[in-house]
Amino acid sequence: MVQARRLNRPLSLFASTLILVLACGLAGCQRQAGKQSLSASNNQLVVASKNRIDTVDPAGAYTFGAMQLLSAIGDPLYAIAPGGQIQPKLALALPQVSADGLTVRVALRQGVRFHDGTPFNAAAMVFTLQRFLAIGKLSYLLGDRVQSVGAIGPYTLELRLKRPFAAMAPLLSAVNLTPLSPTAYRNHANRFLNDRFVGTGPYRLAFFSDQQQRLEPFAGYWGKRPANGGINLVALSNSTALFGALTSGEVDVLLSTSLEIDQQAALHRSALQHKLREGQGPALEIGYLSLLTDQSPLQSPGLRRAIALSLDRRTISQRVTLGLRAPLRDLVPPSLVGSDPQAWPSYNPKAARALYRQAGYCQGKRLSLPLTFRSNVPSDRLFALTWQAQLRQDLGDCVSLEVTGMEATTAYRQLGDGAFPMILLDWMGDFPDPDNYLVPLLGCDQAQGNRCLKGASAASGSFWSQPGLEQALQRSASLSGPRRAALLRRIQRQTAAATPYLPVWLVAPRAWAQRRVSQPRFDGSGRLLLQDLRTSGAPR
Repeated sequence: MVQARRLNRPLSLFASTLILVLACGLAGCQRQAGKQSLSASNNQLVVASKNRIDTVDPAGAYTFGAMQLLSAIGDPLYAIAPGGQIQPKLALALPQVSADGLTVRVALRQGVRFHDGTPFNAAAMVFTLQRFLAIGKLSYLLGDRVQSVGAIGPYTLELRLKRPFAAMAPLLSAVNLTPLSPTAYRNHANRFLNDRFVGTGPYRLAFFSDQQQRLEPFAGYWGKRPANGGINLVALSNSTALFGALTSGEVDVLLSTSLEIDQQAALHRSALQHKLREGQGPALEIGYLSLLTDQSPLQSPGLRRAIALSLDRRTISQRVTLGLRAPLRDLVPPSLVGSDPQAWPSYNPKAARALYRQAGYCQGKRLSLPLTFRSNVPSDRLFALTWQAQLRQDLGDCVSLEVTGMEATTAYRQLGDGAFPMILLDWMGDFPDPDNYLVPLLGCDQAQGNRCLKGASAASGSFWSQPGLEQALQRSASLSGPRRAALLRRIQRQTAAATPYLPVWLVAPRAWAQRRVSQPRFDGSGRLLLQDLRTSGAPR
């Protein structure tokens, strides 16, 4: 009864907000798309999350919510299957690479049309990639690797690389690189088009606002048609209201993004009791601690090693995330080639105590260890308090964790200034490849000994490097197969020995659906396959 009363007001808030955004959205849709309306007869579904979206331009988008939306209205050249396999999408086959590894050619699918009816071809793909290189917020995805793009035929794309890069197909699966109609974007070649999208995906964008987007099946789609009559994506910032909206049946599907852990656990239990359907995607998001290695006290490798041995991931995962996030001792998600699940040491308070003693602690002197957590991320605060209690219980005479909360955006602005001795962060690669996890944390453009002066490692707040590390990262990008996997594991072992970062846990996306809806499925990039959702009355 207490819980029901607690949910009552937020739920009514969600209901009124949902009605408002759908009503406003439908008014816009009717203006743009004729007489279609939101109705069960059309097998349209409401998918809810906390993801407010400020742009639908692939060159400007970078949030999880925007990537989820783009994955439904755009097609990449390649897709990652749920099992991790590369699948040609708008490409006909895997890339052809020259003997020196510097020229890549991609044969493109013919007969594909954009949402405005214009044809997709190599010229359209060149326009899209050049536009992304010029104005993309994540332009480094291409710019760090690609020298130029061009067409050598109506349906053949050619990319000239700065240096060999073996993971071109995974890179070209990035949803930011989905092709755009040159006709529709003619006046936006050098500026963002935030509220409209014209691509080739299974849905067309019929209405857009930051709180709601309406997707309608694209009648001219080249591939398999969506299994539903359309999707309404809605966002609300109140996690409790979203939870109540699903349990009351006001929404059809709910994404786990930013939903509080106790509510995720409750929905998980409901799915086990067959009250809901649950789907889980690949775990590609990592949570980790960044340690400031060039200032006291953490400039000492011995102390950083002691801290690594002081982290009881298993207990923290169970108490903070109720077992929904797996403990992680690796910077590369275990599902990717080159991961090393035991690279970082496991919890060992006896060995930690010995290292603290060597550093002069545990004998009437305690290390005061500052930890900053993001105050607007509920799991961060729980992590900080749980670890603080664990250290007080097991190593309280040696170390004391001093925790401070800071709003995430403010913390990110100060990260590259060396403001935090230790901070809890998370990361998910823009495409599923080890290169996209190690380089953003370990890359260094200018180093002095073991200190990174300029580059990704400095921007990530650790400022750590090692002679030969940058060359090893570049070499790994040009390799494939067992040689690459072995080198990636060696890089991680060397990093673990120096402990500039501490992997904490692994996050898998989840979604819950009403029983009348099919089980949610995710692709290999961790995005919900909206086009596969269907109601029990929908045709197969």
